Amino acid sequence: MSQDDGATRMVSLPTGERVLPPVPGSGTGLLGQPAPPAEHPPVQGLAVVVGSRPVSAYTELTLEAPDIAEAARPGQFVAFAVGGPTSAMLLRRSIAIAGVGGGRFSVVVSAKAAGSTWLAGLRPGDEVDVVGPLGRPFPLPPPGTPALLVGGGYGAAALVGLGGLLRSRGHEVAAVVGAGDEDRLCSVEDLSAVAAPFVVTTDDGSAGRAGRVTGPVAELVSGAGVVYACGPMPMLAAVAQLATDRGVPSWVAVEESMACGVGVCMTCVLPVVGADGRSRFARSCTDGPVFAGDRVRFADVGTLPPDLLGADAMTLAHTPAGEGETP
Repeated sequence: MSQDDGATRMVSLPTGERVLPPVPGSGTGLLGQPAPPAEHPPVQGLAVVVGSRPVSAYTELTLEAPDIAEAARPGQFVAFAVGGPTSAMLLRRSIAIAGVGGGRFSVVVSAKAAGSTWLAGLRPGDEVDVVGPLGRPFPLPPPGTPALLVGGGYGAAALVGLGGLLRSRGHEVAAVVGAGDEDRLCSVEDLSAVAAPFVVTTDDGSAGRAGRVTGPVAELVSGAGVVYACGPMPMLAAVAQLATDRGVPSWVAVEESMACGVGVCMTCVLPVVGADGRSRFARSCTDGPVFAGDRVRFADVGTLPPDLLGADAMTLAHTPAGEGETP
């Protein structure tokens, strides 16, 4: 049963909920399913910094936190409290887990603002409050599936653990890592150790091939059975499109800013096509950060598409007051 609201046809479900109809064609032909939730719930506690080293323009921190390290899976992240116990910086900083082992996990920090700069300044012996592992991990492909990994900037760090896990399970792994310049490349040594072929690109040609990752990705994607990517949103959109055009499923780990990391604040939402074919604002921190690449509506990120489920409730609650009227 449908009901016309004067602008858009709404569908009344048996539960009484009124929703917008699916996007035409969105319920069929999609290559990827929503990533399943993590197997283990996150924990909160103090992690001890046991290592700090520069990695190009970034800082790699290694922290001892067995409860987090033992439960973490590639694609998940942690959320740090920053600034110390008396800090006015209330929001946590969410960073992808780069690797785990021996009760420890590592992250790569890009020092940009006050919170990340404070994190990058931690030294061995320092303690920091952390919650993790958070988010949904990368789904693993069927046995024998060749994989292509694509990393942009420090987003490549999120693929290191995945590359090692895939190789340990007998998968062929290829990788492309890119950045604006040589200083912003990340995890080159780690990924080159598990991937062949392995290609480096820089926009300015200061290292590897000049240009963006899309060039070598277009060359390699036909030989892949699945594509995994992490990096800036425009890169993820381009890589996901290349994979989809060739009928290859892709998984992207988005780098949306996550203010809370636990699904409360709704600052990290993206328009994503759900398993039922309807589009919703999905929270990157709890519904992601890993999404099927062909389910993210990259062209609509940062907008309020009228066909999204529930989007009508996010518009103005009333007509703006005219001149001389009391709002």
